[in-house]
Amino acid sequence: MDTKIKVNQTFTAQDMLGQEYEGVEFRNCVFASLRGVDLICCRFVNCDLSNIDVMNSGMQDVTFLDCKIIGVNFFEANDFGFSVDFIDSVLDFCGFENMKINKSTFSGCRIHGTSFRGADLSKAKMSKCDLLSTEFSATNISGLDFTSCTNITMDLSLNKVKKTKFSSASLGGLLSHFDIIIQEAK
Repeated sequence: MDTKIKVNQTFTAQDMLGQEYEGVEFRNCVFASLRGVDLICCRFVNCDLSNIDVMNSGMQDVTFLDCKIIGVNFFEANDFGFSVDFIDSVLDFCGFENMKINKSTFSGCRIHGTSFRGADLSKAKMSKCDLLSTEFSATNISGLDFTSCTNITMDLSLNKVKKTKFSSASLGGLLSHFDIIIQEAK
């Protein structure tokens, strides 16, 4: 990793516009925009990226660790080489619609109200995530292991689910669209 480390700074849209960062670790920073910024092998640690604009940004091998990321439409970023990992982060009300994010990792994240509609998550890794009100529709989740995730609700018939793994505790959320009552055996 490059020695350029940005610590405790607030980055305005003008600070970042048209820049390219490779091997940079951003710590405890607040961002207003990443519009048009290219990020290669970068890490964001304990940063606030809420409501940032990522239009035309490039993200290749970018890791977000302990970050607050609310309301970001990642589908507006360049899809070429798009590869991101989210670890122990808040990832609420974000959009990954129609994205190929099958190389991404989501670990220990709160992912509430986020849309994966039409996305390809077939080879992604998702563990210990809270998926309350997260949308999976026309999503390729084949082979994805949800067994350690909670609050999963989806209509399996609307998704590609071959060899997808779920815990038995998730059955209620997977069958909820049938309007049935599930009770424990007596």
